[in-house]
Amino acid sequence: MMKKRVAVLGLGLLAMPSAAMATDDDFEFWLNPSVGFDLDEDTGIEFETAQRFRDAGEGRPDTYFFRLWVNQALGDSVTLAGAVERRINDGGSDETRVIQQMSTRHGIVRTRLRLEERFVDSADRMGLRLRPRLGVAVPLDDAGRWSFGADAELFLTLRSNNRGGDTGLTGMRTQIGFGYDISDNVSLSAAYLRDQDFEDNAPDEVGHAPIIGIEYAF
Repeated sequence: MMKKRVAVLGLGLLAMPSAAMATDDDFEFWLNPSVGFDLDEDTGIEFETAQRFRDAGEGRPDTYFFRLWVNQALGDSVTLAGAVERRINDGGSDETRVIQQMSTRHGIVRTRLRLEERFVDSADRMGLRLRPRLGVAVPLDDAGRWSFGADAELFLTLRSNNRGGDTGLTGMRTQIGFGYDISDNVSLSAAYLRDQDFEDNAPDEVGHAPIIGIEYAF
């Protein structure tokens, strides 16, 4: 129990914004519904969507994406996945992504490593980005229906979509919230999410969003 409390406290502190950074903060609202189908005991298909609504007139446009995943479990603790995504940015450049991902479970600790090939409309070339994430998932009742979760994710741009664009650490996303399994097939989650884009010679752009997730599994 003490290890769980330490892990929860550490992730909670990591999700707090830094007062020392100059930021341009905006309110957002995110929805993340998805539906999954099991092909066999170890393989599944998931159709994931997202709707991200942001303040009108700001630099970060409303975003909608549609993503098709194929997931392959390698035992109880490791899952490999691949996806193709089409992302629509309202008033901005739309994008297609090809994604490879590995997720692991170690007790309450969760890790995820995602590699993205990004094809932005009208960009100079394909971009390449790595996204490592570390988090915890803590059951809150004996039945395991309620859970607490927190995680922090870094955005490492390996190759910019435009020549001369930013590379290296270009963003960070943190979230903290709760999940509830309504049944064996339906799960809900609600979290606070902080999404920060690091900017050179300008205030960082930061979005603060409640995010609602709905998962349905056949």
